[in-house]
Amino acid sequence: MSLPFELQVGWRYVRAGRGGRRNRFISFISGVSMVGIALGVMALIVVLSVMNGFQQEVRDRMLNVIAHVELLDYAGQALPDWQATAAKARANPEVVGAAPFIATQSLIAHGGDDMRGAVIRGISPADEAQVTGLGAQLKDAAFAKLQPGAWNIVLGAELARQLNVGVGDKVTLVAPGGQVTPAGVVPRLRAFTVAGTFSAGHYEYDSGLAMVHLDDAAKLFRTGGPTGVQLRLRDVHESRRVAGELARSMGPDILVRDWTRANATWFDAVQIEKRMMSIVLSLIVAVAAFNLVSTLVMTVTDKQSDIAILRTLGASPRSIMGIFIVQGAVSGVIGTLAGVVLGLLVAFNIDIIVPAIEHLLNVSFLPGSIYVISQMPSDPQQGDIVPIALVSLVLAFLATLYPSWRASRVQPAEALRYE
Repeated sequence: MSLPFELQVGWRYVRAGRGGRRNRFISFISGVSMVGIALGVMALIVVLSVMNGFQQEVRDRMLNVIAHVELLDYAGQALPDWQATAAKARANPEVVGAAPFIATQSLIAHGGDDMRGAVIRGISPADEAQVTGLGAQLKDAAFAKLQPGAWNIVLGAELARQLNVGVGDKVTLVAPGGQVTPAGVVPRLRAFTVAGTFSAGHYEYDSGLAMVHLDDAAKLFRTGGPTGVQLRLRDVHESRRVAGELARSMGPDILVRDWTRANATWFDAVQIEKRMMSIVLSLIVAVAAFNLVSTLVMTVTDKQSDIAILRTLGASPRSIMGIFIVQGAVSGVIGTLAGVVLGLLVAFNIDIIVPAIEHLLNVSFLPGSIYVISQMPSDPQQGDIVPIALVSLVLAFLATLYPSWRASRVQPAEALRYE
C-alpha cells in the first residue's frame, strides 16, 4: 500500500542533503533545529526528574518524623477519649497505625546563656513506632529511656549542638503560661535529662524538635492527656483524600489535618518552583522549534520551481501545504523522540554520570559538609515526560503552519517565469 505523495515528498525534503551547496546548508539548519529540540526536551526531563528526586528525598525525611494525618481537638484541649478516636480512625482501611501525642511550643535552656525555642512533643514510645519511621528506628534505643516520671528528653542533633549538651546533661524546659502565685506569675520550669539525640536529615526538625514521654508532657503542660492522635496511612499519596473521609466520619469536634496542609508553605513552594522551572525551560524547546520556521522558509524559497511543477500536475494548495507540514513535523518528531530517549538515559543514570563528572573536574556539586543530601537524586515521572513530549510536538507543528501556507500561495506562472 503506497503512502500519500505528500508524505513521500515531505520525507524526501527532510533527507535532502545532496544536490548542491544550498541543499546541504538547508539540511544542516534542519539538523540544528532537531538537535535544539532534542537538547531542550532532554534538559526539561533531566531538570524536572532531579527536582522530583529532591522533593521525594525531603518528603521522605519529613515523613520520617511526622505522621501522615493528625486528629486534633478543635478547642485545643485534650481529647476526651483518644483510644476511641484512634479506634474510629482505624475503621478506615487506609489507616495502618495510630498513636497519641502532645505538641506545644516551649523554651529549652542549658546553663544561663543557652536558650532555644523548640516544639516539645509528648509521645508514647511503643505507639510512636507504629506511625513514624523515627519512632521505629529509636524504639529500642533513645526512646526506650523515655519512661513516665523519669523526666528524660530526646533532642534533635542540631538542637543539642546549639545548646552544647550531650547524653546525661541536664536541660530546663520552660512551659508556656506559667502559674499564678502571691508573688506574681511564675514560669513553670522542669529539669530534664538528655537521654539521646536523633538526626532526621531535615534541619527544621533536627534544630527545633524535642521529644519526652506523653505522661511527663501532660503533667508539665497540664493538658490532662493527649491533645491529638497521629495516623499512618497505607499510601502517603492518598493523605488528602483519606483526611477528607476522616473529617466526615469524625464529626465537627475533631480537626483533621494531613501532612500536606501541615506543611502547606513548603509543599506550595515546591510546586510553584517546579512549575516556573518548566515554563522557563520550555522556552528552550520553543526557540528550537521555531528554528524550523527559518528552515522551512528557506526550503520553500529553494523549492519554488518544484512547487510550481507539482501545481501544474494537479496538486492542490492543501497538498502543497501538507508536504511542508510533513517536513517540519518529521523534524519535530525526530527531535522530540531523541530528546526523550536522551533525557531518560541521563535521568536514570544520573547517579553514575554526576560522580563521573565530579571526578573528571575534581569538584563536588553537593558537599556533604554543607548539604544533607550528598548525591544527586532523580525521579523521572510519566506525568512530566508525556506533557513535555506533547508540548514539543505541538510547538513544532505550529512552527510549520506559516511557511507551509506561504508554499501553498506560490503561483506556478510566477515561479517558472525565469526557469
